[in-house]
Amino acid sequence: MQRRDNYAIQTQAARKRFLTYDQETMIRKFRLDHDETYLYITMLALPYRIHRTTGNLQRQERGNWVDAMTHGEVLTLYDLLCDAREDRCLSGRFMATQNFGSMFHRSLAEAPRDPLAEAFDRDPERFRRACLALGGVELPFGDLAYRVELFDGLPMAIHFWHSDEEFPAQLRFFWDANSLRYIRYETMYYAVGLLRKRLEQA
Repeated sequence: MQRRDNYAIQTQAARKRFLTYDQETMIRKFRLDHDETYLYITMLALPYRIHRTTGNLQRQERGNWVDAMTHGEVLTLYDLLCDAREDRCLSGRFMATQNFGSMFHRSLAEAPRDPLAEAFDRDPERFRRACLALGGVELPFGDLAYRVELFDGLPMAIHFWHSDEEFPAQLRFFWDANSLRYIRYETMYYAVGLLRKRLEQA
C-alpha cells in the first residue's frame, strides 16, 4: 500500500513540476500542437493531451479522451517535456537499456523468466501484431525485432528470442545511444514498463 502511495506522490509532484515550466518554450522546443486549453503529443502511437492549467494528462482511446494520470505515463512524458536537451539528436546506434548510466538499476534487467516473452513464444504472431499496432518497423535482429517510437522521434527497439533447450524466451529493450539527451536514465525504467504494458494490451 505504501508503495502505491509513493507512486501517487511522485505522479502529482511531476504534474506540479510541469506547471512551473514555460509552456510557450515547450511548444517551440517540441513543435507541439496546442490550443488555449491543451498541449498535444503522441507517445507509443497514442495521442495524449495535457491540460495547460491543471497539468492533468489524458490519452485518446477509441475516439474518447480518458484519464492517463498513471505513474509510468506521467513520469515518462513529463520528463521529456521538462528536461530534454535543446541539442537532442539521434545517433542511429542502439544500446541495451542496462548499458546506460553510471549506476546499474537492477530492475532494468530482464528477469530469468518473463511471462510476456513466454506468451509470445507460444504465439509469435501476437508479438508481431502487437508491435505493428504500436507503429513498429521490423528490424533484422533476434528472432523477431521491431523499432517503435516512444515520442519526439526517440526510438526504442524490442528484440524477441524464442526459447530453446538452454534458455527461456526473452524480450530485450534497446535505446538510441543518445537517449539520455531526451530522458533521464531512471525514466527508462518507466518507459520500458509502459511499453511492456502496451505490448500486452495490444
